[in-house]
Amino acid sequence: MSESQHGALRLRVKRIEAVTPEINRYTFGAADGSWLPPFSGGSHITVLIPADGETRRNAYSLMSSPYDTSEYQIAVRRVDDGKRGSLAMHTNVREGDVLLAGIPANLFPVSKHARHHLFIAGGVGITPVFAQLEELSLKGSSFELHLAVRGPAHAALGHELQERYGERVTLYGHDGQSRLNTMDVLAGRPLGTHAYVCGPTRMIDDVVNSAHVLGWSDSNIHFERFEDLGSTGNPFSVTLARSGAVIEVSPEQSLLEAVEEAGHKLPYLCRGGACGECETEVLELDGTIDHRDDWLSESDRETCKLIMPCVSRATCTKLVLNA
Repeated sequence: MSESQHGALRLRVKRIEAVTPEINRYTFGAADGSWLPPFSGGSHITVLIPADGETRRNAYSLMSSPYDTSEYQIAVRRVDDGKRGSLAMHTNVREGDVLLAGIPANLFPVSKHARHHLFIAGGVGITPVFAQLEELSLKGSSFELHLAVRGPAHAALGHELQERYGERVTLYGHDGQSRLNTMDVLAGRPLGTHAYVCGPTRMIDDVVNSAHVLGWSDSNIHFERFEDLGSTGNPFSVTLARSGAVIEVSPEQSLLEAVEEAGHKLPYLCRGGACGECETEVLELDGTIDHRDDWLSESDRETCKLIMPCVSRATCTKLVLNA
């Protein structure tokens, strides 16, 4: 297993490839040459990027094969007017550099109950689909992909997938003419079909709204937005009741990461606030909890007796956990 530093993986940049005018693909290996932690299709890692004297924490989907953990691959779209993390990746990171990254987390897994998997993606939203299709293909599952791009110069990743999966992959916009119509793609699907969408917010909203119009159940619609999946904010301190340890949580790390950096352990699985594995009892609180998870009910949140350390934070003068 790969070596880690304060709970983070040390990844060496093996290759950098320009796949579109805006997107670079980065291939990482463990800095010590060992195997990397396993992951499933739809997983992401949070990369710690030095930029302008600070550290940016950007989440990127893993697009390499889940069945080969000798390396990880991500694709980074350059955003010149964003938080400068992607710009720093494009301008400052070179082959041979070592970057820190979090352990893979998955908030966008494929459904185990689907009879058919229908993927709709746009632009760099294709990245999680790479690993998802690889996983489904090796399992012999039924799937298809509809990918929209902005023109021939942006179609390289789509052409790669067409070479692998043939007619199961349909491209739109690669010829400068064809357009994706989500109503047409979603209409008339048999029971047991699950839809997955990843791309710009407008595309996600269009697919979800079209699916609702056609009578799709929310349980059969899955999506992932390009947002910061980390847990950053104001610093605070936490006390672990069982050991008495007082731990400072910095603005650039989650509560879970701070506990791990201090040499203590908390249970976790997804590291994204979705699975419930890290649910921890709050024994004392002077202040408020900033709940950012998708696990706790509203009534649980109102009691302030539970927290999900992987994503949630606190604004407080005192926080004591049963850990």
